[in-house]
Amino acid sequence: MMPTRNKLTLPEGCDKLLLHSCCAPCSGEVMEALIFSEIDFSIFFYNPNIHPLKEYELRKEENIRFADKYNIPFIDADYDKDNWFARAKGMEDEPERGVRCSMCFDMRFERTALYAFEHGFTLFSSSLGISRWKDMNQINESGIKAASAYPNLDYWTYNWRKDNGSKRMIEISKVEKFYQQEYCGCAYSLRDTNQWRKSKDRPVIKLGVKYYGNE
Repeated sequence: MMPTRNKLTLPEGCDKLLLHSCCAPCSGEVMEALIFSEIDFSIFFYNPNIHPLKEYELRKEENIRFADKYNIPFIDADYDKDNWFARAKGMEDEPERGVRCSMCFDMRFERTALYAFEHGFTLFSSSLGISRWKDMNQINESGIKAASAYPNLDYWTYNWRKDNGSKRMIEISKVEKFYQQEYCGCAYSLRDTNQWRKSKDRPVIKLGVKYYGNE
């Protein structure tokens, strides 16, 4: 059952939304808010940063499962990981929230903006900003820049963390028993997270094992 909440309203002149989704846990609360608000939206899944393929498929399938539950259109874009690695060349040792992350957001939003423009959307947004691990300003800058390449297209900078959005994200994830990824997604995030874990005598990440609600 959805909690009592305020209805969202799209910016003036927009009647539908293309939502870039990074994973089911992050997009679950966003999707619930849009459904409750009776907003017409579609999910756009383009995340060539996610590595390895097993992890990519796990995150995508969980997202599809939740979208299917509510009959939300799901657009599955290409997994062109070679392109992502080429663009990340020289940034392998950059820290989280640094220039590599900006490149990653730019790449994903450029593709999202192109799809939006070609398919009649005048507005797109992303579930990325709901995560407390992400820099919302960094995400919004990439979204606005991508939208500026096309006429009559905007990026919605709505703060999905508002009204306990991050808390609700965890609640939905536990109810739905979503796969619980333990790193950002890219090969370098996986490497750095495992190096940190080893330094703390903690076990390294095991893909496909941890799910919300099963701790």
